[in-house]
Amino acid sequence: MDIEAQKKAAAEAALAYIEDGMKVGLGTGSTANYFIDALGEKVRAGLNVTCVPTSIASEERARALGIPLAALDDLPELDVTVDGADEIHPDGLVLIKGGGGALTREKIVAASSARMVVIADSTKLMTAETFGRFPLPVEILPFGAQATILKIRRVLDALGLSGELKIREKDGQPFITDNGGLIVDCHLGHIDQPAALAEALIAIPGVVEQGLFVGIATTALVATEEGVQTLNA
Repeated sequence: MDIEAQKKAAAEAALAYIEDGMKVGLGTGSTANYFIDALGEKVRAGLNVTCVPTSIASEERARALGIPLAALDDLPELDVTVDGADEIHPDGLVLIKGGGGALTREKIVAASSARMVVIADSTKLMTAETFGRFPLPVEILPFGAQATILKIRRVLDALGLSGELKIREKDGQPFITDNGGLIVDCHLGHIDQPAALAEALIAIPGVVEQGLFVGIATTALVATEEGVQTLNA
């Protein structure tokens, strides 16, 4: 299977975790889109679910497919969230997320769910030695952005991490999240202490959220050329 076929296979495998009457968190991104499309087919066939999207883009896609939606304030406890990942560390299913800029809402929704099922193609599964090659996204407030970035740099230095910090742009302008925040992409190359880094980053005033998901994912469905591999935390 090519990468797109792997994404679709992982997304369709996640349907096995969806039961009638469930409250489901909908992730954001290219792999999550395959799941939303597959779920839409099931809804049209009679499946009864109510879903909470993690971004405006996912909300619009789900609504167009006729999937019943609700706000997290109305459904504060969900049965499952299905979402993609930019990287998966096999030890404990630590994730890097936020390539699409929705990391804060994705984490809030996932943490409000009884379980989080991650769907991914084979390129997203890392080893302890390769985890962290994808730039780590950190959402920050626009106010005092440079002061916050300076504090992020000091945290990285204290943990022995180096690399370029760049404010994400889109069409030549700073990328703005659905929350009105900025994204700082931390090009670190490798992260060997994800839990310590996550804790240090979230403690910085001005940081809204960071893209390390530690202790949140419960299952990962990783599609390979041989089929879909199931990993449990």
